[in-house]
Amino acid sequence: MDPEDMDPKDLDPQNVDPKDRPSRATEAFFGRRRGKTIRPQQAAALESGFTTYRLDLAAAAPADLRSLFEADVRAIHLEIGFGGGEHLLHRATAAPETGFVGVEPFVNGMAKMMMAVRERPLANLRVYDDDATRLLDWLPRASLDGIDLLYPDPWPKKKHWKRRFVSPVNLDRFARVLKSGETFRFASDIDSYVNWTLLHCRVHDAFAWQAEEAADWHRPYEGWPGTRYEAKAVREGRRPAYLTFVRR
Repeated sequence: MDPEDMDPKDLDPQNVDPKDRPSRATEAFFGRRRGKTIRPQQAAALESGFTTYRLDLAAAAPADLRSLFEADVRAIHLEIGFGGGEHLLHRATAAPETGFVGVEPFVNGMAKMMMAVRERPLANLRVYDDDATRLLDWLPRASLDGIDLLYPDPWPKKKHWKRRFVSPVNLDRFARVLKSGETFRFASDIDSYVNWTLLHCRVHDAFAWQAEEAADWHRPYEGWPGTRYEAKAVREGRRPAYLTFVRR
């Protein structure tokens, strides 16, 4: 379905049943926390890796987020739900002058990431293993130079749409922490979620979709390494979409 064929009124929070409307409290936007039992070496990597990389939200966020990193970084990017970490590792390795914060509540994905940085440490990386909304609320205003939400859980059933991470409340959160002129990037292979995101951003005053031609939203981002989720989608005949929105 083309987003122009959908009615933005269907996505207006005022037209959502109150019991289904997200509040400003944190929501259960992710599914299960654990998969297969992690191996002993993964558990060890988690324990040691968290000592170095995990953010502690019990302390107040620093006014300058660059102080969170061992590396001398000039910009800060957030990736929400990094899965196995393929994209986050690629970007953090390719751009050592940028600080990256990765959020992943799924223990197995975080264990994979901590195994990777045990073998190849990254001074420009920090991680958080709980609800991303808590991190977003902890961050200072206008402190981020980019947000990536890549292949999030689509929650395909209508009764679960309130659990999709893209919502008026979370776009408000994005708008608060993103610097003006910086970007929110969204990738998915689920057409209904792509349309949902386009329309939510269209009716939100803070975001403008960056696309000059129809092919833009099917063109991977520059330097895109691909992910295992994307490879699975392509194998199963689903075409990924890559959306970029600029914070006004």
